[in-house]
Amino acid sequence: MRNVLRFLMNQPLLRQFFLFGIVGTLGFGVDTGVLYAARWGLGCDPYTGRALSFLAAVTFTWFCNRVVTFRGHASGQGLWAQWVRFALVNSAGFAVNYGAYAALVATLPWVAQHLVVGVAAGSLAGMFVNFFASRHFVFGTQLTPQSSSGGGGA
Repeated sequence: MRNVLRFLMNQPLLRQFFLFGIVGTLGFGVDTGVLYAARWGLGCDPYTGRALSFLAAVTFTWFCNRVVTFRGHASGQGLWAQWVRFALVNSAGFAVNYGAYAALVATLPWVAQHLVVGVAAGSLAGMFVNFFASRHFVFGTQLTPQSSSGGGGA
């Protein structure tokens, strides 16, 4: 296992994808937690609750990907502009994510009773779209000169 992690950390694209997956896993927790809080605490229906939870998860994952996964990458954007771009380019991933979630909730009663299953399926479905869109259109693929020598992760 140690050799696999060492290999991943020495391959820039694989390292980013691995870190993106870790951030996404944490974002899954935010997404699910906010969904359940909106559903049971605020009385939202499962679809409105998921839209709210997705916004919370997008904000959390944007920040973590900015400071961990894509740290030191030149994007030439301010914080707000980068968040907006992240949210927009990840809309394709959101469409895949939400589509899978809504289809499962609407067609499988067990998933409708256990919303976390739908969130998980949607998250996995949208992850690949989100990674490549974020890497190319939000954070950039080139390191800034001061960070290119150090690499650096969290």
